Amino acid sequence: MMGRMLGLDVGGRRIGVAVSDALGMIASPVRFIQRGPKVIDELRDLVARYDAVQLVAGLPVGLSGREGSQAAEVRAFADAAAKAVALPLAYWDERLTSTMAERSLIASGTRRAKRREQIDAVAAAIILQGYLDSRRRSRESGVGSRE
Repeated sequence: MMGRMLGLDVGGRRIGVAVSDALGMIASPVRFIQRGPKVIDELRDLVARYDAVQLVAGLPVGLSGREGSQAAEVRAFADAAAKAVALPLAYWDERLTSTMAERSLIASGTRRAKRREQIDAVAAAIILQGYLDSRRRSRESGVGSRE
């Protein structure tokens, strides 16, 4: 599937959003959306602005790989959002992405107040980049295969 994808880091209060380039190579943080009554409208606006063809939502699983109540909440929101914007949805393991996002922002010298504003979008970019990298590896490993 060619086209831009939106990555989502779904939290209880905010949703981080990232976007890929049209070739599906690079994910970039966009912004966060405050959870509330207009969240689907804002998501629709982002889908239209970036001409997105797919959503990728981070799925919070424990270090053991098991899904808990938070994963169920994310699935409920992401499934409803994908249906509302009429796009296919994929899930990607988001273990430790917030930690990685914060470390990245600290390493880049981002002040604490700015980190709070950017961490959700950066986490969404890490989620989306992991998904994009996995798809690319799958395609590359299948090249020349005669299965």
